[in-house]
Amino acid sequence: MSSSDEPGPLDPGSADSPAPLDESVIEKISTDEPVTSHEAAAVQERKARRGFPWNDVWVTVAAFVLAFIVSAVVMVAADPDISKEWSYLFSRPDALTDSWSEVSAAYVALFQGAFGSWSAITATTAQAAPLICGGLAIGLGFKAGLFNIGGQGQAIAGATLAAWAGFSFHSLPLVPHLVLAMLAGLLGGAVWGGIAGVLKARAGANEVIVTIMLNYVASGLLAWLLTTKAFQMPGRTDPIAPVVDWNATFPRLAGSQLHLGFFIALLLAVATWWLLDRTRLGFQIKAVGANPRASATAGMNVATVTAVTMTISGALAGFAGVEVALGPISGATPTQLSIGLVGSIGFDAITVALLGRSRPFGIVLAGLFWGAMSQGGLRMQALAQTSLDLVSVIQAVIVMFVAAPMLVKTVLPFLRTARERRRRAPAGPSERDSRKGALA
Repeated sequence: MSSSDEPGPLDPGSADSPAPLDESVIEKISTDEPVTSHEAAAVQERKARRGFPWNDVWVTVAAFVLAFIVSAVVMVAADPDISKEWSYLFSRPDALTDSWSEVSAAYVALFQGAFGSWSAITATTAQAAPLICGGLAIGLGFKAGLFNIGGQGQAIAGATLAAWAGFSFHSLPLVPHLVLAMLAGLLGGAVWGGIAGVLKARAGANEVIVTIMLNYVASGLLAWLLTTKAFQMPGRTDPIAPVVDWNATFPRLAGSQLHLGFFIALLLAVATWWLLDRTRLGFQIKAVGANPRASATAGMNVATVTAVTMTISGALAGFAGVEVALGPISGATPTQLSIGLVGSIGFDAITVALLGRSRPFGIVLAGLFWGAMSQGGLRMQALAQTSLDLVSVIQAVIVMFVAAPMLVKTVLPFLRTARERRRRAPAGPSERDSRKGALA
């Protein structure tokens, strides 16, 4: 990152006009060949002018439809009684009606558990808030070409410091206490992510390996802290912390689980979008993620951008831990820090980022969907007598289809774009002759 305030050669504020964009420039970027500053600026300008990605929307919708169809087949196959009915389908077609009854009852219960009432909707938002923050963290790393798989450790670090600030300063009033706890959680996640970023930038360490190891360090450090006098609840011998003061928890609507943390998660999504699309740093993050060699040639400090991106990503993941530590999901007692408090949020956030295609708005929708699946799965198990493991199967199948758009387009060829159809079309005689001439 340049220390000068003047726009750099790849800066969107540069006075230089970008060169005309052709297929050769796209080919250079896809093959990791160096490009000129004018060519890179032309790519960014073309992306900015590009319309709404309707094809991506329809592919995502189709992925969900295919996933629910496949899950319905699994649901029917898992029921031994209905599976037996399919063996005499032509003599007595009970299998069709019974299969429809089971599948429809399960999906209706899933929807009702997630959105069927005000309490269900607010419970979904409570489940979604930490997933949105974690998904933003992972998605931001993806934009810079980084796989931050350490969201779990960063969330643990954020939850640990936020809870400590929440139960240690009893004399603080509501607003200062809550702000202090949130800042402590952000700091914890930023430091944990920054460690991996600095090691990646300065020592060339692989961020995947480093962040995985930091996950173990964070969980082990929390387990040890919960045995110390500073973190263990007085009068208890098990590893659990004191109750977080009410002044340090997110305010909630009366009789619901909708709390301030959900709205802060939405604000963080807007802030992430603004960072990526409206700031110089965001431009550099995307440029480094697209082609670090070209970015370095254009004068960007790739190491600094990498370290800063991992630090911001860690802060967002740390706030996912804050959402858990300061946002009680249910009951009249605030959260108590424990070893399993964060759960698997850091790993679920990777899925949310993939579902949202690393875009802030998409991550918000993916977080709400994942929270709805988690909340509705409990009702589906209770009312439809469907195994809770089936919810995990549905989630996994959806991720498989959404993360592999070409698989969806192979199953549904009409979703292919004109450019993809041209690529898959057999080459004509003139095109084959031109290729032979080029090789000669």
